[in-house]
Amino acid sequence: MTLVLFSVFFLLPIIYTVSNSFMSSAEINGYYGTGSAEFHLIPDDFTLEAYKEILWDSPFYLVKFWISILLSVLIVIGQLFVSVTAGYAFAKFEFWGRDVLFFIVITVMMMPYQVTLVSNYIVLDGMGLIGTYAALVLPAVFSPFGVFLMRQMISAMPTDIIEAARLDGAGELRILWKIVLPYSKSGVTALVVLSFIDSWNMVEQPIVFLNNPYRYPLSIFLSQVSANNPGAVFACGVLAMLPVLLLFAYCKDDMIRGIRFTGLK
Repeated sequence: MTLVLFSVFFLLPIIYTVSNSFMSSAEINGYYGTGSAEFHLIPDDFTLEAYKEILWDSPFYLVKFWISILLSVLIVIGQLFVSVTAGYAFAKFEFWGRDVLFFIVITVMMMPYQVTLVSNYIVLDGMGLIGTYAALVLPAVFSPFGVFLMRQMISAMPTDIIEAARLDGAGELRILWKIVLPYSKSGVTALVVLSFIDSWNMVEQPIVFLNNPYRYPLSIFLSQVSANNPGAVFACGVLAMLPVLLLFAYCKDDMIRGIRFTGLK
């Protein structure tokens, strides 16, 4: 019973957003535009007016949506490449300074992202990337959490399998592609989901690294919707939730297995 109550508590904002997205602008203004917001769950008149506004009448909302999709996909792909290769090296290779480097990775991972914003800005500014989407993608690609997650996952893999593949003449890239990745499928899935969620919801990075508000992704634009069109607030919220919810629903079993297998809580 307790778990049911907690589930209802956490799901209520989602249900509330979806339900209110089917209200008309007049109804939303009537309940929420008078200075004292009133809790209203079931629409008086079911309408798709807000979705028509977002998906058809004003493509500006969709532009922000696809900007966020593009940035998140690029970050996930880049982070997968860096995390899997670096995690494999930390887990199965002996080299000088390996433990010290991994300790640095853990140290940086435990720092709030805001701590490194200034240093990242200085580096990106020196590279001439401030104001471009590369300023958002590059720092996220080298996230220490992904390296840590994949290192933990690959460390649990029996070394004998890799040694046998090397004796058979397999190169490291082939071992990584044919053996390590299939073995680490649940960890890779967990990394994809967590990386996508993190990049989809980023707020500080676009505000600091982008100097043109028109280039902001959907995560920043959501706070500006109510000022422009109160009727589209809830529909935009649903639009922003959909990719994350669908990705989690599709990958939740592998994601939970991967996090549990690597010993993360």
